[in-house]
Amino acid sequence: MDKAMEESMMGALENVIDPELGIDIVNLGLVYGVHLDEDGKAGVEMTLTSMGCPMGPQIVEQVETALGELPEIKETEVNIVWNPPWGKDKMSRYAKIALGVS
Repeated sequence: MDKAMEESMMGALENVIDPELGIDIVNLGLVYGVHLDEDGKAGVEMTLTSMGCPMGPQIVEQVETALGELPEIKETEVNIVWNPPWGKDKMSRYAKIALGVS
């Protein structure tokens, strides 16, 4: 997968907003990686802010929808991982300012 496609995928994922925090999952640092195979199957490795996150299924559905809008992507598989654990240090400067976190 080339850099432009990775950037397109990450750009699409910036449209997925965590409903509890009101910030997109990319700036929150929840997306650990994306890939796309030759058949158009996208993979997303990501985490959630907590193991018991009630919005998890909704966020996964939004990820699939956002990536499905890219013409190169035929199918999306989301892999939720817990290691490394998410923390405030993974957030972008924008997200930290928006949430008042230092």
